[in-house]
Amino acid sequence: MDLTFSDEEIAFREEIRDWLRENPTGEPPSEGGEDAQYAWRRDWQRRMYEGSWAAPSWPVEFGGRGVTPTKSAIYFEEIGRARVPMPANVLGLLLGGPTLMVWGDAAQKERYLSPILSGEEIWCQGFSEPEAGSDLAALKTRAVKDGDDWIITGQKVWTSGAQYSKWCMLVARTDPDAPKHKGLTYFLMDMEQDAVQVRPLRQITGESEFNELFIEGARIPDENVVGGVGNGWNVALTTLMNERAGLGFVLQIRLRQLLDDVIGAARERGLLEDGYYADRIADLHGRCESIRLLAWKGLTDVERYGQPGPEGSLVKWLWSETNQLLTQLAVDVIGPAALSGDSPWSYELLRARGNTIEGGTTEVLKNIVAERVLGLPRLKAAA
Repeated sequence: MDLTFSDEEIAFREEIRDWLRENPTGEPPSEGGEDAQYAWRRDWQRRMYEGSWAAPSWPVEFGGRGVTPTKSAIYFEEIGRARVPMPANVLGLLLGGPTLMVWGDAAQKERYLSPILSGEEIWCQGFSEPEAGSDLAALKTRAVKDGDDWIITGQKVWTSGAQYSKWCMLVARTDPDAPKHKGLTYFLMDMEQDAVQVRPLRQITGESEFNELFIEGARIPDENVVGGVGNGWNVALTTLMNERAGLGFVLQIRLRQLLDDVIGAARERGLLEDGYYADRIADLHGRCESIRLLAWKGLTDVERYGQPGPEGSLVKWLWSETNQLLTQLAVDVIGPAALSGDSPWSYELLRARGNTIEGGTTEVLKNIVAERVLGLPRLKAAA
């Protein structure tokens, strides 16, 4: 892993910095609630698309710039530093599109990739269920063949952005008699049908970022199977690896920014000389640097193997715990004012509670790291 950038990579960093300076996002809408915020993010993605910056890592033939993994990492760092909003179709850009590039057929790539890039069609991820969260292979949503279609029945939960989505990356069980990892198939489900009901889940922050999906006889044409019937587990793993690797660079930059904000607040209150606060800040600094270097380590795997490795689970695990520690420290430094409704720290503290659950629970991520990164033996259940 070499963190010394070439002249070409430095020029690329300056290019994206210049574009971001010349194209400010403006202030987020103060009225209209979540719908207005989402529309603002969708407009921002459209502007990035028109400037050829929506997904520079995508191949040129699919509308990207075909940049190297190193340039892609630089891009994510600059997006984070600029504190611009995430694109409205972030799941399509980071998960759906890359999965189709690996597993999709020519017709699927032709049909779906361009509207993902422009934000014309928003995507969500239908993996988790009430009794199958981190254990994806335990899912019970059924898909039964009916002529040229599949009939889908089941329930999904924690589906981010489902209320705005046109398409869902859906994993369902097509063979109930096969071993649980073998009987799954990956579908593209049209959300705009009466058989798909979206019910928002209001969080402690007041947002309805997540949703429940109730699917009662939805129809999916056979042409919307991705990667072949019964191969859903392997296709889903591609989606999950991109999820944990793709966000790593943005998250580690934002974590560093939040820590700098906490340090600034501690300085204003004269707490940097207090050993208690200084030790906690030093610990968070070390954690931030570790996460940054691990994110770059993941880049090495992409360059070597062509796709993200399981180390992305380690980045997500460490980021989750560190962000929770950081937001708690912010409240301790700032005091009761941090818990008031007009303080951004109140939102950060409440939203961080879900970090160790979403995107794979910390307990499951530890198992992945133990088995796939460290090579430790799988834990056997007691007889």
